[in-house]
Amino acid sequence: MTVHYMSVTDVAKRLDISTAAVSAYKLPEPDATIGRTRGWLPETIDEWNANRPGRGVGGGRPRKNKN
Repeated sequence: MTVHYMSVTDVAKRLDISTAAVSAYKLPEPDATIGRTRGWLPETIDEWNANRPGRGVGGGRPRKNKN
């Protein structure tokens, strides 16, 4: 049985974002590395994506009070 690993481009397509955006994320450790090329199993990316913090987590800039 052949194991298929996802490249950065494949990860971007799976998450429906650009490859530039993927490189800004702190991805999980790759499941395989060949030279400098990293590869992830689809399950690894799906689990990581389901458990990563959403937009706005961590506070950010406080909102101005409208009084």
